[in-house]
Amino acid sequence: MKQSFDDSDYWKGIILFGLNAATYKMGLARTLIKFVRQSKQQVSWDELSAAYLNQYIERLATGNMPQQGNPTRLTVMERIVTQLQLGNITLTEAVDRVSEQAFVDVVPRFQTIGRDKNIVSGHFYDIKQGEYLYLKDSLLGFNDEQLAELDKEVIARWSLLEGAFSINQTQFELANDIREIYLKDGYSRRQLTNNIPFLTGYQGNVCFYCGEPMPLDDIHVDHVLPRQVVMHDEIWNLVLSHGDCNLLKSDKLVGPHFIEKLIARNENIMGSNHPWKHKIATALGVTPIRRGKNLTQHYNNVKTVLGNNYWGGAAGYNPATDPFYRKLITVLNNSR
Repeated sequence: MKQSFDDSDYWKGIILFGLNAATYKMGLARTLIKFVRQSKQQVSWDELSAAYLNQYIERLATGNMPQQGNPTRLTVMERIVTQLQLGNITLTEAVDRVSEQAFVDVVPRFQTIGRDKNIVSGHFYDIKQGEYLYLKDSLLGFNDEQLAELDKEVIARWSLLEGAFSINQTQFELANDIREIYLKDGYSRRQLTNNIPFLTGYQGNVCFYCGEPMPLDDIHVDHVLPRQVVMHDEIWNLVLSHGDCNLLKSDKLVGPHFIEKLIARNENIMGSNHPWKHKIATALGVTPIRRGKNLTQHYNNVKTVLGNNYWGGAAGYNPATDPFYRKLITVLNNSR
């Protein structure tokens, strides 16, 4: 027997049975409801971006709950709103970032139920990517009572997702405070490959994480403390690694033995006459003890943010037999 479903059924299917790794669908759903209430049929990309941003400004102002399930990352929208709240960007710049970065997936993928991309494809709106949304009668036809009910369900679903995400982030309020500290002083990613010759001299031509030699075509510059938390490319946090080790580590928290090694590597740089030693001194301190304490504090901050997302190192790596500690430069610079 052929089933007959109405527009409300399709909408609820999208909201209740989406594969939501983040809250993007909920933000877009509330944005669409807003435009239906205004009887807008064609919505420009700028209007859509501004309204979508406003949903997250309001949402994060009241609870600042996590907006995705991965405890190691903030969503694009969380980053944009935080930068706006800190005064690092203007409202116009924030809207532009939403337009450029936040709609890559959610707008074209909103009209799906579970994994089914066909059942409601194009049912509620058509898209001209980067230009406008055209809302259809199936969406504009909801009356005020229906919109109130649908909006209530979206809000409930949004709260449910945040609650589920927070289970993996038991210290999310403190973690957000720490992220804010780094976001405030952070900057956009820079080109890092020009650091390879400099870092090679103080690390040797071996991978920081496994201690094995690196071929010239497989040398990666990696942030020991993940960049998505510390938001900078300062030399004290950069090391060289194999591509595989870099991939395995990803945005995970490294074991404390790698922090000890990073401290020792930085002291190698401080024992030289390279001008960049002054950058490390400015960032971490003028004495070895102070530098070690400050770097360890950064590590503890990142540990609070990332929780149990931990990586102990490449298989077979043993810090006790790491040849790095037997190098003359390391022995000299870390015996003071």
